[in-house]
Amino acid sequence: MNETLAEKIRMLPDSPGCYIMKSQGEIIYVGKAVNLKNRVRQYFHGSHTPKVAAMVSRVDDFDLMLCQTNFEALTLECNLIKKHRPFYNILLKDDKHYPYLRIDPRENFPRLTLARRMDQKDGCKYFGPYIGATAVRQVMEEVRRFFPLRTCNLNLPLKKPHRPCMHYQVGQCKAPCAGLISPEDYGAILKKVVAFLSGDSRELVFELQKEMIAASERMEYELAASYRDKLYDIQGLMEQQHAIQTKDVEQDVLAIAQNEQDAMVQLTHIRAGRMEGGRAILMEGCGSDEPAQILSQVLTQYYDDGHLIPRNILVETLPEPVEELEKWLRQQKGGAVTLTVPQRGEKMELIRLAAKNAKNALDHHYQSEQAKYMRTTLAMQELMKALNLPNLPRRIEGYDISNTQGALSVAAMVVFEGGEPAKKEYRHFRIKTVEGANDFASHAEVIGRRFRHGLEERKQREEQGLPLAGGRFSTFPDVILIDGGPQQLRFAREAMLETGVNIPMFGLAERFEEVYLPHQKEPIILDRRSNALHLIQHVRDEAHRFGITHHRALRGKASIQSSLSSIPGIGPKRQTALIRHFKSVKAIFEATEDELCEVEGISREMARRILDSK
Repeated sequence: MNETLAEKIRMLPDSPGCYIMKSQGEIIYVGKAVNLKNRVRQYFHGSHTPKVAAMVSRVDDFDLMLCQTNFEALTLECNLIKKHRPFYNILLKDDKHYPYLRIDPRENFPRLTLARRMDQKDGCKYFGPYIGATAVRQVMEEVRRFFPLRTCNLNLPLKKPHRPCMHYQVGQCKAPCAGLISPEDYGAILKKVVAFLSGDSRELVFELQKEMIAASERMEYELAASYRDKLYDIQGLMEQQHAIQTKDVEQDVLAIAQNEQDAMVQLTHIRAGRMEGGRAILMEGCGSDEPAQILSQVLTQYYDDGHLIPRNILVETLPEPVEELEKWLRQQKGGAVTLTVPQRGEKMELIRLAAKNAKNALDHHYQSEQAKYMRTTLAMQELMKALNLPNLPRRIEGYDISNTQGALSVAAMVVFEGGEPAKKEYRHFRIKTVEGANDFASHAEVIGRRFRHGLEERKQREEQGLPLAGGRFSTFPDVILIDGGPQQLRFAREAMLETGVNIPMFGLAERFEEVYLPHQKEPIILDRRSNALHLIQHVRDEAHRFGITHHRALRGKASIQSSLSSIPGIGPKRQTALIRHFKSVKAIFEATEDELCEVEGISREMARRILDSK
């Protein structure tokens, strides 16, 4: 402890306020105290948890901000943590908001869309929040099964009727784009959707029952069975929502699970007496922290970030005094809030359920983390050992050639960083110097071009004082994967060496998944279950997928051009207009003369030329 720090500790005041711990000028922790003198002194005397001990060992200075009351200190602490995000504070790592479903009544023929935040001033109607985008999509799919709302983003009404899409054909849309439904009838459907999402399924159930009985009386038993199945589905869906007693309750429930390293807080939303979702919040490095302190920090950070504060909040445990935190929540909400730590009864059962979910989420997190470790770090370590690489292959580049009988040859370069795809680094190459299907020469061309580009770009960035990592080709890999056997590998390696670059390279032959190394006749056979083999298979498959996708796009473009460009008067501009209107070449040639004339720039004479060329 330096003299300045010791003097500050000796002069600590008997006052509420916030303390700001620093290390070499950096703020590493912010806390509040009813009595700064007693609280701050505790950090520098006695034993602590490993996390607190590590923090204190770095502290070389601290600042104080005195407050009149403990409530002022709480508010100031929230603002300081939000502003500085100190390393040793308990922080919400995941800032994603629960998604909502939204209906905008200002639209003509309103749609059901996903919203990440609720804006109470935009005039839209919101439903939720839901626990993640997956839950939202499940609800949207259920809505589409029963209510034919449009899903397109067309600006309706259109000047000219639009041809109905596939959703109309399968009964999931009434095609307002084609003028096949009036605004009044569409509004009636929308009203049912709002009732359904608000939890009132009575009208829908009644209609399904009526349709089922009517179909049965007409002896249309298959149709009646379909109504019966829909009825079961909708009743099951609504039963899932009523996970607790149906009271007029609006509350959030928070509980915690911890292990030696981290903590997981489960936050469950209950609205209108129904569980409407929840959220598992990972608190990294908080495994040894006091549960009450963690939950207190979660409350102040979560509800300070624009989330709706309910009328009642149930918490597993909280630090005393609870009244100050309750007062802060009321101020944030601008209305009444009750903060409760249940001890028994129905509310305690909700806490137990939330704690069970928190433990399950924490266990799942560690299972997924372990799987990720095996898929990435462990796989790279195994690959380094199998190929005898000098360094851990943090950046892997994979190359694949795609063509159709030698035509439109393209090469794909994919990049994996840290064992996972880095899709922004992917690149395509059009083969320029090779005629026909010659994978050997194509690999040589691509590898040579890649490293010549990289060397030139490196030189330019060094002259400009820019980091190498920012260029398209200036970052070089730790190892290169060539999709192919020893001959493809030989051509590619020779091309790389000609540029003056020498990076480890290997080939993967698809037939028996054999790994070939330069100057080594016998291939390496990796265990089929090894993480290293799974990693390089992923790189190879990704390169193949990326190359094939680009090649198909080029092939489709060439097909369009060859089909339409031979027609006199149909240049690139009119080709584009036709494709945008009809979506495919087949649809163009199947269209009538009048339909072709609807396209901008297509006269009746040109329409006849198109039809005559079929």
